[in-house]
Parts: sequence; structure tokens; C-alpha cells
Amino acid sequence: MDMIVFASLVILAIAIVFAYNGLKNKQKNDSVLRQRAVFNSSEQITFTRLKEVLPEANILAHVSFDALLTTKYSHTRRKYQKMFANFVILDKDCRVIAVVALDDPNLVKRSSATIYQYALLEMATYRVIRYTKVPEYQQLRADFLMEPAQMQSIDAEYPAIFGKLNLYRDQASKTRIFG
Repeated sequence: MDMIVFASLVILAIAIVFAYNGLKNKQKNDSVLRQRAVFNSSEQITFTRLKEVLPEANILAHVSFDALLTTKYSHTRRKYQKMFANFVILDKDCRVIAVVALDDPNLVKRSSATIYQYALLEMATYRVIRYTKVPEYQQLRADFLMEPAQMQSIDAEYPAIFGKLNLYRDQASKTRIFG
């Protein structure tokens, strides 16, 4: 009887060692890191054209909404935490002139998530300029080299599907939190 118990324990110990080694070998290894392009072809052309039209401006690419927006509630912050703006145009005093958004030309229709992103930026009183394709020089000049009075007369469009967002927009125009 003792021999059967001893043999069972040895077989159990060997099975545990094999199972441990099998699990240890199945741990995922990291893949090799490689460089990737910062811009796709549309973004690269747009960036170059923006620099030529606005040589004195600072142009930031792939800016997190966390850098552009603030709120006192974390549940609101989580709604935009993983969103990014294609380009942010800053003047020489590092104030935001406009946020440039490039729509994916492969999409036939703008998704509701993209419309939501634009609405968030517009509610925070940012000037959002959207392009469905790579903008031409003439279009960029018309959009950025206009008089300040003309910029203020541009009224943002808010889709009807964002009924609750209009409430936030109205509150944002009254109260502005910095910091």
C-alpha cells in the first residue's frame, strides 16, 4: 500500500513539473518593435500645405483631446480620453487657432463617433475645420487667412442626435474652466 501511495505522489509531482514547464513556455513574448510612419499620405500632404500657408503658426499633429479639453468629472473625461485630433494650429502665443480634422476618404459616410468628436470640440468653443480629402492651397488660404470678424460669424452646426450635448454647449459658453 505504501508503495502505491509513493508511486502516485511521484507521478503527480512529475505531472505538475511538466504542466508548469508547459505553461511557462506558452507565455507570450514581445514582438520586435519597428518604426512606423507618423503620417499617412493624406496627413503628410496636408501638414506640408498647412506649413506653407501658415509659416508663422505652430502645427501640432495627433493631439489628444485630453490636452484640448478639461472637465471636473472623471466620467465625462473618459468619454473623450482616447480621442485624437489630426492637427491643431497654434498662433505665436501658443493659443489654438483651429483644429483641423481629416475625414477618412475610404468611408462613404461619416460615422457617428466622428461627428461626436467634432461636436465635443465645437462645444468647447474650438474652431473645427473638416476636410473630406486633402485640402487644396486655395481652400486653406480661404479658411485660415480670413478676417477675425468673419471667423466669429461662422456658426457651428450641431446634429439633432446630440440633444444632451446642446445643453453642455450652452453651459460651456457661460462657464469656462482653465487649468
